[in-house]
Amino acid sequence: MPRVKRGTKRRKRRAKILKLAQGYWGTRSTNYRTAKEAVEKSLLYSYRDRKTRKRDFRRLWIIRIKAAAEINGLSYSRFMHGLRRLNVELDRKILADLAVNSPGTFGQLAQKVKEAGV
Repeated sequence: MPRVKRGTKRRKRRAKILKLAQGYWGTRSTNYRTAKEAVEKSLLYSYRDRKTRKRDFRRLWIIRIKAAAEINGLSYSRFMHGLRRLNVELDRKILADLAVNSPGTFGQLAQKVKEAGV
């Protein structure tokens, strides 16, 4: 069997890792072995944190809705329950946006929930 030297394949694989490691501190951006470890770790973090970001945004939206609901004299749970009973199908992202950018509209929603007597 002929001998395999892997010249171009190895260079291509290493160049790909070093390109991903650009901007890392110290030898993490220049030394292949440390760069490979850093890149693997960073890819794990990015995968994990894409899921964490969704959690964080949902938490932020709930905080904003809660604050706006309390300004209008309702608790968060009563407000959400009232919306569900009125068949208002707005998700938390939209409700939080309404609470921040157009409090008048949010106030009208809160008033409808109060009138429904939840």
